[in-house]
Amino acid sequence: MTPPLRRTLLAALSLAALAAPALPAHAADAGDPWVRAWGENAQGQLGNGSVVAQQTPAAVTGIAREDVRELSGGGGTTGTGTAAVTNPFAVALLRDGTVKSWGNNATGQLGNGTLNAQSFPGTVAGLSGVSEVSAGLNHALAVKGGRIFAWGSNASKQLGTGQDTTNPQRVPVPVQSLDKVKDVGAGCDFSVALRQDGTVWTWGKGDNGRLGTGNNTTRDTPQKVPDLAGIESVSVGCDHVLALTVDGTVKAWGKGTEGQLGNDTVVDSSTPVDVAYLDSAAKVFATSASGFAVLDDGSLAGWGKNTDRQLGDGTAANRTTPVILDTIRGVQDIAGGLDFTLAALDDGSVIGWGANAAAQLGDGSTTAPTGTGTTTPLPPGSGITRVASTMLGKSGFAY
Repeated sequence: MTPPLRRTLLAALSLAALAAPALPAHAADAGDPWVRAWGENAQGQLGNGSVVAQQTPAAVTGIAREDVRELSGGGGTTGTGTAAVTNPFAVALLRDGTVKSWGNNATGQLGNGTLNAQSFPGTVAGLSGVSEVSAGLNHALAVKGGRIFAWGSNASKQLGTGQDTTNPQRVPVPVQSLDKVKDVGAGCDFSVALRQDGTVWTWGKGDNGRLGTGNNTTRDTPQKVPDLAGIESVSVGCDHVLALTVDGTVKAWGKGTEGQLGNDTVVDSSTPVDVAYLDSAAKVFATSASGFAVLDDGSLAGWGKNTDRQLGDGTAANRTTPVILDTIRGVQDIAGGLDFTLAALDDGSVIGWGANAAAQLGDGSTTAPTGTGTTTPLPPGSGITRVASTMLGKSGFAY
């Protein structure tokens, strides 16, 4: 039997623990092993078993960084007022070839056979041996043995099954025809595949020319982007695509009204155009409506939407051609949601810039940095190498 004094002391300690504030992200052990997430969480998109927003990085339940090969955030909020739809979710490819998912599931985008939202990671049905994944606005893609599997919404034929149906798929189904696929990218109601031969194939919603096939026609099966070859990698935004060529130049197509094609115009293009002034790009990243390129000398360039300072150039003006971001170097990875940008740096830290009203920059505040300032949700030595975000949302991930 516990003595009365000890019972009193234990009760006092328990109350103190309940009242104690959570430690800020910067106090986390640099060796912390978990995938981290922060920002909006009303749909359980942070994967920590709750629907409570997080102002600093919190652990995703049961997923260690060393077990993750790739994480991709999808969904967000579209429309306004009573017409607004919120559907954020995430998928994670583990190193054992299986795929986990969590968050909103209104169109079956979790791939678990249900339409039930889930605030912690669960297994996508029937997938193993997967090498790549990507989450779009309301669907997801996976590469297995060079073939593509898709699940979620098919309202714009973005699943590429070739079937005469727009019904959502609650479990992965094969995309028609394509093989020898190297990588995939899911956007807002469309899909992109990069084959091993350097060609690019697209399907789904054709608005704004986002399929790159010379028109705005919606396609229910993959079509090759004409006159485009020698592509090393692709990155897909909400409704535009960036493609890095083997010689370091960058092609773009799709929506261009916010400068996201980087070709000194604000018009859409249904065929690939050159991003201006880039001839030595090593990596490219398409965020929601912007683009970034890491150049061979380690510098970072950005272009596109900038109304919330998500380009980090010290202004709030959209950029129709790339600008060098002199204060940001050592970038390993970039992701961006509706109005913010995150970057993983080579010192193991994560920085962010842009809007922060929903704590999407993860620094423990809801205050946006000014000028070319950035936040640091995770410090140097955190072991982070990659970042992700919900496509049109305000949630961030680091792993």
